[in-house]
Amino acid sequence: MAADLETMFYTREKPWHGLGVYVQEAPVSEEALRLAGLDWEVQQKPVYTESGIIPGYKANVRSTDQKVLGVVTDRYKVVQNTEAFAFTDALLGNGVRYETAGSLQGGRKVWLLARLPREYIISGERISPYLVFSNTHDGSGAVRVAVTPVRVVCNNTLNLALQTASRSWSMVHTGDIKGKIREAEDTLFKAEDYMDKLGNEFEALRRKKVTDRQLMEYIETLLPVAKDTTKIQGKNINRLRNDLKMRYYDAPDLQGTGMNAYRFLNAVSDFATHAAPLRRTANYNENLFMRTMDGNPVIDRAYQLVCVA
Repeated sequence: MAADLETMFYTREKPWHGLGVYVQEAPVSEEALRLAGLDWEVQQKPVYTESGIIPGYKANVRSTDQKVLGVVTDRYKVVQNTEAFAFTDALLGNGVRYETAGSLQGGRKVWLLARLPREYIISGERISPYLVFSNTHDGSGAVRVAVTPVRVVCNNTLNLALQTASRSWSMVHTGDIKGKIREAEDTLFKAEDYMDKLGNEFEALRRKKVTDRQLMEYIETLLPVAKDTTKIQGKNINRLRNDLKMRYYDAPDLQGTGMNAYRFLNAVSDFATHAAPLRRTANYNENLFMRTMDGNPVIDRAYQLVCVA
């Protein structure tokens, strides 16, 4: 088990981030939470010092092992794992299936990842949208949801930071199940709006031609060589540049897309999510997965480059 990952499952196919233990099916959120090792509650308990109870603060404690997940103010309302993901059952009724669920950082952060039932055909290519739902128990964040489109032919993530539509948003912490079902319906609307706007952007990117010279300028901007770079560092950066260049020109799945900004972004996505890093940290795969929620800075930078060109 990797350093930051506590528990996790995946179904059907091994996910692009390479994490998890295979199970055959997780039909509803309750079962998904059990398979992911998230079938526990957070209990709030007083915080003590040698002088007694500290007023105004509570400790969020996991019920199964009494582990302290975080210290919060007494105004903080716990959203249990079952509550935080209850609205996904409403989505499941419309054909959503769960792909992964799990726990990071010793239970401080939990998530479910679901594939939406609608598959989009954009410029003749299959794009599958995923929704990532996350919650924290250490007081550091709310329930969040993000849409992450994946190009089916190669598992490249294309979660672009569009100006016309948001791909992530927070959800109100409430125990009202009916309210959560309404939020689930709103979530689907927002995801569909993002995918529609993304399709328009893909069409615009396909029309934006990229010359060989522009390509090298983009690559050199994404992977710069600083003045104080050592010989070994320069050699490594040059290797990464050649890797990205190869993905642009030689990737089999990009041969019919033309020499354009859309092809460049797909090459960058493939590079950012599949290329071997210069130095693989203990939490590399976990960090790669969490970029499905927060966005990948390399892909975002590449998108900015082609937008201003």
